[in-house]
This record gives sequence, structure tokens and C-alpha cells, in this order.
Amino acid sequence: MNITITGGSGFLGRKLAERLLGANELNREDGVSSAVENLILLDVTEPPEDLKNDPRVTILTGDITDRALLEKAIPKSTDSIFHLAAVVSAGAEEDFDLGMSVNLDATRNILEICRGNNTRPKVIFASSCAGFGGDMPEVIEDMTARTPQTSYGTQKVIGELLVNDYTRKGFIDGRALRFPTVVVRPGKPNKAASTFASSIIREPLQGEKAVCPVDPNSKMFLASPRSIIQNVVHAHNLTADDWGFSRETTLPGFTMSIGDMAEALRAIAGDTVANLIEWKPDPFIQKIVDGWPPEFNTQKSAELGFNRDESMEAVIQAFIEDELQGAAPGD
Repeated sequence: MNITITGGSGFLGRKLAERLLGANELNREDGVSSAVENLILLDVTEPPEDLKNDPRVTILTGDITDRALLEKAIPKSTDSIFHLAAVVSAGAEEDFDLGMSVNLDATRNILEICRGNNTRPKVIFASSCAGFGGDMPEVIEDMTARTPQTSYGTQKVIGELLVNDYTRKGFIDGRALRFPTVVVRPGKPNKAASTFASSIIREPLQGEKAVCPVDPNSKMFLASPRSIIQNVVHAHNLTADDWGFSRETTLPGFTMSIGDMAEALRAIAGDTVANLIEWKPDPFIQKIVDGWPPEFNTQKSAELGFNRDESMEAVIQAFIEDELQGAAPGD
């Protein structure tokens, strides 16, 4: 199979590429497993050497808003596209034009290139639970009206609608996945409003202080990198008949207060580590987080066989195993 990943050098893009290359199989439209022949990774930076050195991998570096670059990344031979590239929430809120060009215009260009190729590839679109907001019910259902309260959420909702319509018209075989907040991400904080949710776990586990800008009672809907990657592949491998007419779903996650996240860290790594969290309110971040819905009923994704994390403790332990060589502080 010939596959393209936008945002291929980002954290989730790298994880997905490693998963696809390692398994060396992905289901075709008819549900039959096929080997990975070519994998194009598109991003503004290059991926790690291990990915660059795989003979199946082609690296394209540049601006995703460049239509010519996108056309090069999505040749007619493309079977599947995983569209992960985005300007994250706070970044899109601070720079409206950048968010619109990357999160909306580039998505539309990808879909138009697929339409022009006339080959109906699978397109897996990374959306977000930030698509819900405002005056919400206590529990969000898959088909609850989406009334986002951020530019990022609005751009993602438009992307979902486009994926559905381009699928209805037969231009693509689309699947739009609303991601919960992904924790724990390695590396450094980014401009996502939710970046603190990883920082308050990641930094203390490495002996560093972390600042939490929101109230401990604030709640978030969370999922681990492991379950996200597993579910992205699962979404791809489902058939068109499995999905039916509606091509979007909220991925399974779990709801937890920020304070309880800190207590889960305490249970895994002890008081010395957990006490490295500093609580310093930031009204800008708090307002964004308050606009996100914390409770979801993900019945559709459960019926479709998607995976759910067991607990925050399990998520933290997975981060220690995957990113810290299995060693927590004091081990």
C-alpha cells in the first residue's frame, strides 16, 4: 500500500509511522491486509534517522499550505492518507490566519487533490473534542450539536463536515476521529492549551518542576498515545460498510480532574515527584479549558471496536515504559 502521513515528524505522526512500518500491513478497501510499500512523511521538520533510513519511507519537508508540495505528497498511487498536521489550539487562537490556512485551507486542498486524482483513497482526519463547546448537555453524544468556542475547534468541525461530504460524493473514503486530550506526550510543551496535561506528568517524572495553569477541579477528557495510535489504525481498517453514512466519531477516553491526575502521579512515583507540580492560574488557558466538555458517551466507537485506556495510572506507567526506558525516579 502507498500511504501518506501529514504531520509525519510530529509525535503522533512518528508513532503511527513506526506502527505501520513495524506491522507492515494495513487493510485495503475490501478489508484484505496488504503490505506497506511506500510511506510518505510530510512535515515542516525531518523525522528521526530510523524512519529516514527505512527504504520504504520518502521524506517531504515544507509548508503544508503549499499546494504544489501537497500534490507531490499525494500522488495518484496513494491508497491512504492520515491527516494529522495542525496548528494546535492556543496557537490557532492567537494567530487566526495561521490556524485557518493550516487547519482549514490545507485540509480542503488535501481533499481537492484526492478529488482530482479520482482514486477514492482512505482519508483519516484527526479532529478534536474541542469541536464541542458553549451551552452543552452534561454528557456529550456523538451527534450532539457542535458549537465550538475556539477557532481551532471551529476549523476541526468544518474539516469533519468536509470529510463527510467528500465521502458522500465518492471522492474519498473518509473517517474523522475526534481525539481526546492526548497524555502523556514526550518532549517539550507546545502551544496547545492542553499542553500542561502532559507537562504535569512528564516533567516531574524527570525530576523537573511543572506549572499547572488551571484549577485542580478542572476536568479533561483524556487518552494515551498508545490507545490513540491503535484506534487510528483501527479506524482505517474498518470497512466503509462498518462506518455507514456518518463518518465521524469521538474516540474513547476517560474523564478526570487535574487534581486526580496529580494524585495518580503521586500513587505511581511518590510525594517528592508529585510535589514538583506548581499551581499557577492562567486565565487565558483556564477560559479555553472551561470551554471544553469533560463527559462523553462514546457508544458508537465502542460498538465499532475502538480501544479505551484502563486508568490514569496505566497511562503514566505506559509513558514510563515507552519514553523513560521503564525507569521512574528513584528506580
